Amino acid sequence: MRFASSLLLLACASLGAGLAQADVIGPPRVNDAVIRGEGFPARLSDFAFFTQARFQMPNAGVHPYALNTPLWSDGAEKLRFIYLPEGTQLAADGEGLLKFPVGAAIIKTFAFGEGEGEDRRLIETRVLLHRADGWVALPYRWNAEQTDAVLALTGGRVDLTTPAGEAISYAIPNKNQCKSCHSKDGQVIPIGPKARNLSAEWLGAMVKQGALDKVPAGGGTLPSWRARKASDPAAPLARAYLDVNCAHCHQPGGGASNSGLDLRWEQADPHAFGIMKRPVAAGRGAGNMDFAIVPGHPEQSILLYRMDSAEPGIAMPELGKSSVDHEGVAAVRRWIAEMK
Repeated sequence: MRFASSLLLLACASLGAGLAQADVIGPPRVNDAVIRGEGFPARLSDFAFFTQARFQMPNAGVHPYALNTPLWSDGAEKLRFIYLPEGTQLAADGEGLLKFPVGAAIIKTFAFGEGEGEDRRLIETRVLLHRADGWVALPYRWNAEQTDAVLALTGGRVDLTTPAGEAISYAIPNKNQCKSCHSKDGQVIPIGPKARNLSAEWLGAMVKQGALDKVPAGGGTLPSWRARKASDPAAPLARAYLDVNCAHCHQPGGGASNSGLDLRWEQADPHAFGIMKRPVAAGRGAGNMDFAIVPGHPEQSILLYRMDSAEPGIAMPELGKSSVDHEGVAAVRRWIAEMK
């Protein structure tokens, strides 16, 4: 992992040059009490997930990780971490979501800009806390000084320029919007760290550290989006992209289950994942087209039409994007075009 290797370099550099005391936040260890408690901590630093806020240097028990196929959010860089309380570990459950102990946390920071230091701008950090009564999702917005992030229950907007050069009003979701994407059967759950979307190397390393009970069968199944080549088969890339970016809502029990569209990787029924499937309700989002996917005809496919739009009421996903992921659209377009 690119950012993980930089952590060691930063740590070594700090021994000689020192880092500003203002960047050091929180107590020496992660604050388990605020993770397990009932309230909503006002600042990200209250958790003490990081020893260096600006550089996202993880505290003890905080494990960096990366996804084979990451969810796209206006081209933001994602810095992902899992926190496990001392004496606990993750449990494998096939190729699906890893099982987290109570007291665990999932941390994801969204950043824009080049590099891994002063040139990188931290925008928000989303935190999932596993408490005794279930998961809680909280958004935190980074201050201008980049020293801490403040709880943003009502969300917010940040004007910025994407890596593609587009000026956008980036949306930080409010607490209820976090819940809408992370909801299944009425319960808040993680959606990112599925075993199939984590590398076999990372899973094996976590087992060696005692942080995971075993390497799960099916781990690392999803193709690597970052390492893809033009010659790679279209179907696995497109299906992996839809699984990660769309299936948390478009699956049984998800927020868009009433659409009847099931975009999970494991769904094998072509009609269920959209081939010649009519929409349940035809509105402006259908673009006067009849089917989610028409084999050989991406220009007639509602699914691609909605992916290729940033207009509210048409754009899919509805949340988490203010611009179009042109690479993702191209991958799905090629998949549909090559269908017999």
